[in-house]
Amino acid sequence: MGATKAAESPALGYEEARAELVDVVRRLESGGATLEESLALWERGEELAGICRTWLEGARARLDAALAEREGGADEGGSEDVEDAATGREG
Repeated sequence: MGATKAAESPALGYEEARAELVDVVRRLESGGATLEESLALWERGEELAGICRTWLEGARARLDAALAEREGGADEGGSEDVEDAATGREG
């Protein structure tokens, strides 16, 4: 892969990378490509999988941070406050 392709890849969003990865897999599974084309597709697929993995790891980190923040607030306010907030009641 050229430097241009590698430089463009990080700019891909998760949905774009996943859609292209699905297309790459479809093309590989359909057969008919030369060995060189198949290798290039496989390499691109690996690159796209890495981009997707990075997005998913980032999303997981954001969720973990939000949950930790919420749990930290629950420890300070007590479990009744969390339950009250969930049910709309005031404590």
